[in-house]
This record gives sequence, structure tokens and C-alpha cells, in this order.
Amino acid sequence: MATAYGNGFMVSPSVSTSLKQRICSSFGLNGSGFCSYVSFRKRVFFISSISGGFDKQAASVSPTQSISPRLVYQGCKLVGCGSAVPKLQISNDDLSTMIETSDEWISTRTGIRNRRVLSGDDSLIGLASEAAKKALQMAKLDPDDIDLVLMCSSTPEDLFGSAPQVQRALGCSKSPLAYDITAACSGFMLGLVSAACHVRGGGFKNVLVVAADALSRFVDWTDRGTCILFGDAAGAVVVQVDFLFSLEDGIFSFDLHSDGDGIRHLNASWRQDETNEAVGTNGSLTGFPPKRSSYSYINMNGKEVFRFAARCVPQSIEAALQKAGLTSSNVDWLLLHQANQRIIDAVATRLEVPSEQVISNLANYGNTSAASIPLALDEAVRSGKVKPGHVIAASGFGAGLTWGSAIIRWG
Repeated sequence: MATAYGNGFMVSPSVSTSLKQRICSSFGLNGSGFCSYVSFRKRVFFISSISGGFDKQAASVSPTQSISPRLVYQGCKLVGCGSAVPKLQISNDDLSTMIETSDEWISTRTGIRNRRVLSGDDSLIGLASEAAKKALQMAKLDPDDIDLVLMCSSTPEDLFGSAPQVQRALGCSKSPLAYDITAACSGFMLGLVSAACHVRGGGFKNVLVVAADALSRFVDWTDRGTCILFGDAAGAVVVQVDFLFSLEDGIFSFDLHSDGDGIRHLNASWRQDETNEAVGTNGSLTGFPPKRSSYSYINMNGKEVFRFAARCVPQSIEAALQKAGLTSSNVDWLLLHQANQRIIDAVATRLEVPSEQVISNLANYGNTSAASIPLALDEAVRSGKVKPGHVIAASGFGAGLTWGSAIIRWG
């Protein structure tokens, strides 16, 4: 008979006492509310209720029926990815005709040489849908196989979000749940972790995580400090349930944080249009009705954002590695939000990850916010650089301030 523990897990008798102790401690929820990865190959069973669940189940069956413990450690795996970028490419030389700058000045300070920008009939939903379709194709799934769509974006084309529009564009006829996640450049990481939680605890089988942003719409193209950085893109991954008998999960661990005090360093704040005439007045209430409002251009203190990223991102990755029981030497690839090559290099140096194990496509696309990590991942997978089984330390960071890391296995 298996042994049941207070954390709700039930271990088969073939598991040694020392391993049982490891299971009980390792499967407690960590600080991020996630089950940490454990390297062992024994079956773990869960009884439906922590208190009295086994007795209730036993009482409900006849003496001739056997009680089969239910395996609930269902993990998840990344089975498909895709990306899309606008047709219009803007080079550093193009920008030099608009503002006082040069290709050398931009590339030496950021590592960026080109970026893609939405124009004409391009739309963010169109980009997101294209990336999603490619991810579904790689995963060998139909739109109706998807039971949840997560849209990670800070620049939706509707105030109320764009996820349902992506769901519609894909042709999902079963009306799966679709909702938006707003966390700027950390958006994809939050979407990935949310997908894993939905799969593990919510009974979802195939979750589509789409990250798409069009920050070019919120850039002051006369401000040399910000306009050189940003581009538009979309990326997507499919997170699929994996009923694990070996407990080898595709997402080992994560570490997520936010700090509202950092808003002063990076923001695009809501503001009232001072030139707008109020539509009517009741003659008695001051300031009513409200004036039309809009978001400001992106404001950023580059030096402070660099210091924040260089300090917090390595700490977050190290924390995630520790939760996974791994070190940086176990990592095949370092995949960071593509914000600035200097930040990427600083984090890699801190973690002692060789440059040949760092994924970077920043030079071609600039900072594409939430889309940057899945965009870079998709290119690395399709080029054959990232192979099934490779372990990736991924980290996003940006406005909020928010930052987060996850240790994942591709395929």
C-alpha cells in the first residue's frame, strides 16, 4: 500500500525512505506558488482530498473493487512555437535622416541595427494570429484543439483586450477562453507561467500563449533616447499537458517579481488632453464630464533601467535555477528579453554563461517588448540551434517594474 503524506502526495512503497522525504519537501509549494522540479523517476500519486480523501474513496466502493490512486502530477511541455514581424524595416541609417544619430552611435550603445514597424494594413492582431498559426502548425494541432488563449500585450488594439480577437482570427469554433495579460516586456514570462498553472491545476490540455506588442505606436520618433530602441513583433508557443510518469517536466521552476516604485524609470502614463473641449457641462460640477484622455509616449531613464536589469535579472535566474535544483552549468541556452545587448552581455557574464550559449536577435528587431523572447526562441528552434531536450534559462524584465525567470526544457 502506498504511503500518504500531509501535502497530499502518495508515494508507492518501492520508493526509498530518503526519497520519500525528498518528495514531501520538494513538492511543497515554493515561494512563487509552483512545484519545483525534482530529478527522480518514481510514480507519485495524489488522493483527491488531503484530509480523509482516501477513507471516503474506500467507503464508496465495494470490497471487490480495487482503489486506483489517481496520478495528478500532470506536467506540461512546449510543443510548438511561431513568430511574425511587420514588412516595413527601419534601419539605423533611416533614423539618422530623422534625428541626430548614426548607425555607429546606435549599434555601439544598444546592439540594434534594424527594427520592424507596423504600417499600412498591418495590424497587431494580424501579427499575433500569424505567429499563433505557425505555433499550432509546429505542434500539429488544429485551432479547435486549443482550450485557452493567453494574449500577452501592453498595446492591444482594443481597450478591453485583443485575446478574443486572436481566438476569432484563428477560427476556434468551440469558443475557448481567451484573455489578456499586461506586463510589458515581462508579459511572455507571466503568460508562460500562467499557462503552466492552468495545465497543472485547471485541466487544460493545450494552451496557446501569444505575445505581441506594437510599441512603435507609443514612441516619440523625435526622442533619440527611446525611438532607436523599439520595434513591433509577435511570438507564440503552445504549452501542452504531459501526464508524467517519470516526473520530467518541461517547465522546471520560475521566479517572478514586481516593484511599483520603479514606475518613475519606465512608463507610458495616462494623461488628459488639455486642449480638448469638454462636451457640455451641467454648470455645477467642476471637472465633469472628464476630458478625453490618452497614453503618453514612452518615458524611460535608460541608466536606471540598465542598473535594475543588470542587478535583478541574474538574481532571478539564479533563484529559479536553485528551485529547479540546477546550476548555470546545466543550462544549454540563456534567453533574455531582447532590450539591449549590453544588458544581455552583463547578465551572461554574471551567470558565467559563454557567449556562444546566449540567444540574441536584437540586432535585427530591436526591443519588441513581450514578443522578444518567443520571437528569438522561434528563430533558434527553426534554425536548429535549440533542439528537443535542451534546457533554457529565460528571463523577461521591463515596465512596472516587473521581472521574471523560468527554467524550461524545449520539446
